[in-house]
Amino acid sequence: MIKKHIPNLITLLNLLCGSIAVVLTFQNELVMATAFVFLGIFLDFFDGIAARVLDARSELGLQLDSLADLVTSGLVPSLVVFQLINHTFFENNANDHTEWNQHFLDFNFDFSPYALFAFLIVMGSAYRLANFNVDDRQTTSFRGIPTPANAMMIMSLPLILEFQSTAAVRDFILNPTFLIVLSIFSCWLLNSGIPIFAFKFKNLNWKENWFRFVFVIIAALALIFLKFIALPFIILAYVCFSLLMRKELIE
Repeated sequence: MIKKHIPNLITLLNLLCGSIAVVLTFQNELVMATAFVFLGIFLDFFDGIAARVLDARSELGLQLDSLADLVTSGLVPSLVVFQLINHTFFENNANDHTEWNQHFLDFNFDFSPYALFAFLIVMGSAYRLANFNVDDRQTTSFRGIPTPANAMMIMSLPLILEFQSTAAVRDFILNPTFLIVLSIFSCWLLNSGIPIFAFKFKNLNWKENWFRFVFVIIAALALIFLKFIALPFIILAYVCFSLLMRKELIE
């Protein structure tokens, strides 16, 4: 039946958004790339709802969802951090390219070798997604932060730089040490094994879902008052809130 293919079509649209974001990232259009990643994350959330409503969940859909997430929520954030690290070296070493212009045999690498740390994000995402597909514990909660949440934390950086930039903010974000540490921390966070609650509402009962409702309200207020700069703190609060609920999630 056609309805069985609707969730997979939505997942493929997520992959399309991620693919467009890859091209935009190569063109240094990081804000537009972020917009497509966020659209892809919305579609990723919506395809799961569609699968449950249409009773169209399948092993194919599970695998396809992870493949799409690897591009949209794994590869694109890696490329964004890669571009940001490179930017710091181009900006700080405008007259001395010896730091980033590396020669090996006959190849000319016009990027900082430190930018390669950014690919820890996509590697960590791939491992996390593969582990999710074979881990039967991750049905009602996650082990390690989900790739879309990690992507939102990283993709908030271009938005902050574009719309809420100050000298202090730029100095903090456009710092290669910060970006490298962020890449390592991101890879760890994805595969940390920390129980993380999922936004899967079986019903709207307050007693069963109070922590989800409270978190959504706090996140909404933070976005209203702090705008884009709230995003990384919301993701970190997501982890901290899950740690507080650790006993309930394990049980």
